[in-house]
Amino acid sequence: MSRVERFAVQADLFYTQEQRGDDEIVAWDKVSTGEAVWFYRDPVRFYESNGGAGPRATPTLSNGRVYAFGATGILNALDARSGAVVWSRNVASETGTEVPGWGFASSPLVIGDVVIVAADATLAGYDAATGQKLWVGPVHRGSYSSPHRTTIDGVEQVLLLGGAGATSVAPASGAVLWEYSWPGTAIVQPALMADGDVVINSLAATGGLGTRRLAIAHGPNGWKAEERWTSSGLKPYFNDFVIHKGYAFGFDGSILASINLEDGKRTWKGGRYGNGQIMLLPDQDLLLVITEEGELALVRATPDQFKEIARFPALAGKTWNHPALVGDTLLVRNGEEMAAFRLSLASR
Repeated sequence: MSRVERFAVQADLFYTQEQRGDDEIVAWDKVSTGEAVWFYRDPVRFYESNGGAGPRATPTLSNGRVYAFGATGILNALDARSGAVVWSRNVASETGTEVPGWGFASSPLVIGDVVIVAADATLAGYDAATGQKLWVGPVHRGSYSSPHRTTIDGVEQVLLLGGAGATSVAPASGAVLWEYSWPGTAIVQPALMADGDVVINSLAATGGLGTRRLAIAHGPNGWKAEERWTSSGLKPYFNDFVIHKGYAFGFDGSILASINLEDGKRTWKGGRYGNGQIMLLPDQDLLLVITEEGELALVRATPDQFKEIARFPALAGKTWNHPALVGDTLLVRNGEEMAAFRLSLASR
């Protein structure tokens, strides 16, 4: 939803999407200098008053190509070196899906020879080489999430959260493996646990409804998804949550919170960051938070207590975008500007 696109990075190059006037842009720049290398434009514009103008998704890099899905439903395959168009499809018209209120927000997922996008909550698969439409999954609505690749019980699958709940399909055919009903709306990504369980969320117009842990089982009679617990201690809206050492960390409204994944009980809640975003620095037990006002903060990713250990200004203005860390370079952006920061490891 609404300007949560981020950077796709390869070596010293990053790719991103943005709106420039009446054109939707896919741009390729250098991480080290910010120097522009090329950009591709489509003469389309999406706008809504909450998130503003522009695309909502993140480009995907695969086999020398950039796959980019725009807010109005255009899916482009571009040559990663030159920006030349390899193929282009209008997913909205090909799936019979109207542009949702906040625009299409799905980042493409490439598995083997298939590019998968979510048109609202309807998954569609395209041939990565030619752009031929291969399949369309079950028709659902109410999603600004992206297709999520996972393997459960040895079976590769694509998971999507939507207004009806969770849907899992086979990537080659789009055949449904399992579905789980939790009516609402979906914006963030599911979290996948090492034992094959899945943690999902749902939300209403007024905000997050909570998180739920699902046990996914595969037996002789097919797949089964069952609730283990539902927690009101962590209620993400359009801010992704992360899993670390048996706990989930994320936004409960505009405040960070931590819950125990054994039972869903909250372990702490603290700090006010608006509609910010987080990423996990697992080797340092840290959360890197970018606030809605464009500040960067470091918070302990530990269950004992909330502790913010640093904060400094990074961008000016409303910032709903995810940061990206490339080696020791942190990339941040919002709808108006981008910036890069060099991070140094603290001495131990």
